[in-house]
Amino acid sequence: MFSKIILAMALLVQTFAVMAQDREWRFRVYLDDKEIGYHDFMLEEVGNQHSLKSEASFEYRLMFMKLYGYEHENTETWSGDCLTGIESRTDANGKPYRVSGSIEGDRFVLNGASGQIELPSCNMSFAYWNPAFLQQERLINTQNGEVLDIEVSEPEWVELEVRGVLQPARRYQLAAGELKIELWYSENHEWLALETEARGGRRLRYQLL
Repeated sequence: MFSKIILAMALLVQTFAVMAQDREWRFRVYLDDKEIGYHDFMLEEVGNQHSLKSEASFEYRLMFMKLYGYEHENTETWSGDCLTGIESRTDANGKPYRVSGSIEGDRFVLNGASGQIELPSCNMSFAYWNPAFLQQERLINTQNGEVLDIEVSEPEWVELEVRGVLQPARRYQLAAGELKIELWYSENHEWLALETEARGGRRLRYQLL
């Protein structure tokens, strides 16, 4: 009897291990060729439910003078490809932002820098870790709560160096107003890198650790 109970428990643990998956993306962040910080993403998946936590910290100094600082923490919950909840806090060089959102009835209620708005029940943020976001027409900016119309190019096959090794990658170009982002994904649709234009024509880029 006890052996059957132990076997059943082992099978249950194995089943849960298959259903529950944890993934992470840890990036070193550069402004041009100068390292300025990090941005980490931790994803927990159980079946169709996902929980994402991200944390970023940038600091740019010239000699001993701090010219720019950025701190960002974000927690999101998902059901499939639909965002069900968000809580974020940001300090963008001394300017604070806070964003929250959740499903209420058949709407997604979002509170951001411009106040409260109601959206359809299924939305996506700039969820770089999930390539499905590239199929959207608009996305939620988790820093300030803006909803931005986007355009995404067709993918271009290129070679990208990841952890010191060249590999084939799909490169996408995403435009959202003045925001221009380049994204790279592996043959298996894993997020590999990000690059965008910063003020003064400089380049902000994410290098996967």
